[in-house]
Amino acid sequence: MRTRTLTLAAASGAALLATAVLPTNASGAAAPKSPQEGTVSASALLAKVTSCSQISNGKYKTDDETSATIPVCGKNGAVFWKADMDIDCDGQVTANCNGDTDPWFQDDTAFHQSDGRPLRADSLPYVVVPSSSSIWKYSSAGIKGGGVVAVIYNNKVEYAVVGDTGPTQIIGEASYATANALGIDPDPETGGADSGVTYILFKNSQVSPIESHSAAVSLGQSLAQQFIQNN
Repeated sequence: MRTRTLTLAAASGAALLATAVLPTNASGAAAPKSPQEGTVSASALLAKVTSCSQISNGKYKTDDETSATIPVCGKNGAVFWKADMDIDCDGQVTANCNGDTDPWFQDDTAFHQSDGRPLRADSLPYVVVPSSSSIWKYSSAGIKGGGVVAVIYNNKVEYAVVGDTGPTQIIGEASYATANALGIDPDPETGGADSGVTYILFKNSQVSPIESHSAAVSLGQSLAQQFIQNN
């Protein structure tokens, strides 16, 4: 998780002064860019989230310096929000994600792989949910670590898992691999998308093991079809 601040230049300078981190866990390739995962179209999913029944007690910011304008919305079998995408590069240290490439890098994630290690942000598509607060408590809505998320951007669908938690007042963040697959610049310092990203989180779902992207795609497609039928 990260907390973006207005002192980006200072943070970047500190990162450049840090000792280089070797990619000790850099096995495996980054998730390939894919125009579409599964057979459920982005337009079919987006047609079901045109209006918001707000379930959060307040709204979220997209970054520290922005106003709180993003509600969490409820639907049958899911919650969703429409926001930006900041890049989460936390977890296992790799060539793409480390203290040099990411000024906000942390070597852990809220949820872990089946072997107990943190998730790997540059190969596993995952989404960051706001930590529980008076605004919204994700667990009370049936959302948990490993839950399936359909992330939609530029008419593309990428299935991901709930993999990390972030600041209590900020929303709109996903892993390096999620961004890369959607054609968004995955650079944790300069990349991301300013707007236009829809996150649909399916209630009471869980991918096992959490690190299996193929399992997330299989379950996600099934849940997406149910979501369209039930809304």
